[in-house]
Amino acid sequence: MDIARLLVKRLVLMSTVVVIATFLLSLLMWMLPGDPAQLLVPNGTEIIQKVIRHETGLDRGIFGYYWHWLSHMLTGDFGKYYLNGGYREVTEVLKRCLPPSLFLILYAQIVALTLAIPLGLISAYKEGSRFDRIASTVLFTSVSVPGFALALILSLIFAVQLGWVDPIGYESPFGDPWAHFKLMILPVTSLAVGLTSSYTRLLRTDVIATLKEDYVTMAASKGISNRRVLWKHVFRPSSTTLLTSAALNMGGLIGGTIIVETIFVIPGIGYEIAYSIGSRQVVAMQTLIALVSFAYVFFNTTVDLLTNITDPRTRERRV
Repeated sequence: MDIARLLVKRLVLMSTVVVIATFLLSLLMWMLPGDPAQLLVPNGTEIIQKVIRHETGLDRGIFGYYWHWLSHMLTGDFGKYYLNGGYREVTEVLKRCLPPSLFLILYAQIVALTLAIPLGLISAYKEGSRFDRIASTVLFTSVSVPGFALALILSLIFAVQLGWVDPIGYESPFGDPWAHFKLMILPVTSLAVGLTSSYTRLLRTDVIATLKEDYVTMAASKGISNRRVLWKHVFRPSSTTLLTSAALNMGGLIGGTIIVETIFVIPGIGYEIAYSIGSRQVVAMQTLIALVSFAYVFFNTTVDLLTNITDPRTRERRV
């Protein structure tokens, strides 16, 4: 019952966040100088520009335009990319650009969590040791390097100078799996390094606090192995912050991959967001931002439900 009530609240919050975020974006786009219709088809006639204003709702004022976009999106019409002499459906573009971004984000999260969980547990268990100091220094240094700078460095060394991988491009895993993974190594590493550092430090802090709990001391006094104590009695209650951070990063990475996808020429959603901003594709931008906003609250809702499973004590603190 508590989970059902939480789910309803999160669905309401999800809708509210998406509406507010997309409306604020509409407001910002409306305040920019210039006529979007003229920018979309600079060589088009006045009649064509008038048709575009009517189709997009730009001739109805800010509230009329926003309602026009929202009502069409709720019915599955995500709008169009207007080009000189024609247009592309945003739905078709999403079918093409969403899989590369999802693969990139999924791989980065898997690599980051695979490295961060054991590093966080060992660093916390050996708090103050030489291993802990070295790991903390390396992680602090790595998180200080921006993702785009790391991407350029990795591309220069491993792609240009050593020639181990191709510097740009994308291949579907369903076409050529080997080429797919080779092309994803550098962009995934560029995103995973910062995530690994962040996740490790969060988990280390929570594990150190959990290790001081009485039930952990009691479990150790019963002769249970250190490995079992760490994984069964310490990791689960200490993973709440890690799961929350990972969930929020899932949404953030969708929009945060813009620079990495541009550097490695990956035709993902980040690349499309950059294109939409540069070409003033108002309707397409609305839809892409709505998807990013939805991703934020969706993954946050998912981690709230997972938290109830991994740490049942949180149920008692919910109203």
